[in-house]
Amino acid sequence: MSAEATVHAVTGAAPYAVAFRDDAGHPWGADEPAALGGGDSGPTPHALLLSSLGACTAITLKMFAARKQWPLDGVQVTLRYATPPGAAGTDIERSITLQGALDAAQRERLLQVANACPIHRLLTGEVRVATALEA
Repeated sequence: MSAEATVHAVTGAAPYAVAFRDDAGHPWGADEPAALGGGDSGPTPHALLLSSLGACTAITLKMFAARKQWPLDGVQVTLRYATPPGAAGTDIERSITLQGALDAAQRERLLQVANACPIHRLLTGEVRVATALEA
């Protein structure tokens, strides 16, 4: 997992559709649902944020288990926003299903590792966003 990444986001003719490309040339997109005036051609920005946490969680757990030679056959991560009305901040619920013949100690250690994945740390730490308009 790289600590540095560059993503380019570009809009086109569709009202809210955004095309993304990273430095490796991988393409993906986002859009808003039709109810919000979008074309529903891709996940929403909120879903993309959750997908980052889900991907990082699953990858981190697979890497850790592989290094330990633990029998982790698969990981399923389900995420959703769960902020009650009027609550300060944003809550994310993450549910992890581990597949494989893991014992209780291995499962507990993998839970600790999930809570230390890089995107989890990024989301729960201080994030600064510097914005500049290009000419």
